Amino acid sequence: MKKSWIVAAGIVLLTAAGYGLYETKLKPQREVVEAEVTALESEEKAAVKEEHLLYGINVDELDVVEGKVARNQTLSTILAPFNVPYQIIDQIAKKSKDIFDVRKIAFNKKYTVLTSKDSSSKAEFFIYEPNAAEFVVYKLDGKDIYKEAKPVELRKREIAGRITSSLYVNMTEQGITPDLIDEFADLYGWSVDFQRLQKGDKYKVVYNEKVVDGQVVGIEPIQVAYFEHMGEPYYAIPFEQNGQVSFFDLEGNSFKKAFLRDPVKFTRISSRYSLRRYHPVQKRYKAHLGTDYAAPRGTEIRSVGDGTIIAASYTGGNGNYVKVKHNGTYTTQYLHMSKIASGIRNGVRVKQGQVIGYVGSTGLATGPHLCFRFWKHGKQVDWLNEDIPPSDPILDDNKMAFERVKTEKMDQLASIPYQENPEDKLLTQATE
Repeated sequence: MKKSWIVAAGIVLLTAAGYGLYETKLKPQREVVEAEVTALESEEKAAVKEEHLLYGINVDELDVVEGKVARNQTLSTILAPFNVPYQIIDQIAKKSKDIFDVRKIAFNKKYTVLTSKDSSSKAEFFIYEPNAAEFVVYKLDGKDIYKEAKPVELRKREIAGRITSSLYVNMTEQGITPDLIDEFADLYGWSVDFQRLQKGDKYKVVYNEKVVDGQVVGIEPIQVAYFEHMGEPYYAIPFEQNGQVSFFDLEGNSFKKAFLRDPVKFTRISSRYSLRRYHPVQKRYKAHLGTDYAAPRGTEIRSVGDGTIIAASYTGGNGNYVKVKHNGTYTTQYLHMSKIASGIRNGVRVKQGQVIGYVGSTGLATGPHLCFRFWKHGKQVDWLNEDIPPSDPILDDNKMAFERVKTEKMDQLASIPYQENPEDKLLTQATE
């Protein structure tokens, strides 16, 4: 018993002695070390913060010269005032072809030259911006060339509006880009005739803009959409099925069909299928077995569906034309192209929406337009009156999940207010 008490007392004394040593010597030493480490880390962070980065390059020891490419300027003439040897310029031009071909340096594009701050003012970097979202860096010692993307901010837009003029005009007034308008028109192409919109028709759309340096450089796909035509609502609800996101109506039927509604992005139909139309060139009445789309020369022409090219040629009447076989039932033809797209030839497979040519007026045509022809079982028919088969509806196994997504998206759309109509506002003020 006495021994146990002595052992316990010894342990207590040793513990106390150790704690005293820690408090008097080891702890202060550790605190000093920790303080030194913290101070060093703070200095390093401060040093990083003090660096001035431009295009990811520390420009503290460099002068920055910015400019825009003048008409007919080349890399050689841009760098001439900076005394860059022609040998280096030639070396850069050859080395950069797989990254960015310097022959594509274009008028009015921004460039930056970084030079040393010493008396030599030696040019060390040349940076070129081919578009608002990217830049190409050339180290002027000829050792390094690379392309980088600028940081992209995603900015959500929730837009609601009413038709007072046209879909294109009203959406543009709200800052919606032409690409988004085209996507919206493609989405509703088989549900709404955009040639016959009514004043008071309504739309809502949610999507993300891609913003770089405060400038919109692109868009992401539509997230959800709504259109009301003559009082009838059309909800476009996104849902992933079979590994692909598609849009469905409230009953779970797909908006997507085997073919796009229009082979030319949102445009005007200038002449419809007719068995007796006065031909503007031949000056006589004859059948017009196609649908004409008026569009500026050079406008992209898209294959309305997946298929195989069975003709890509020229004839006196058709001009430059392409013919696509989609399956055993349907074939389409695209006439009067200014030119056929690169790589489009017999036997090539094309996807729905792929560019196959450009609007022109070759052959028997008085002005730039696309004559679009549609075959069903080998016979030309009126494309606009065809009942085109849709994609698969919501599968039974997915219906509960779809209902949840539908409720969420409908609530989101309901929360987006319509802009006040200026005419309604004036009328209200007049009656007050």
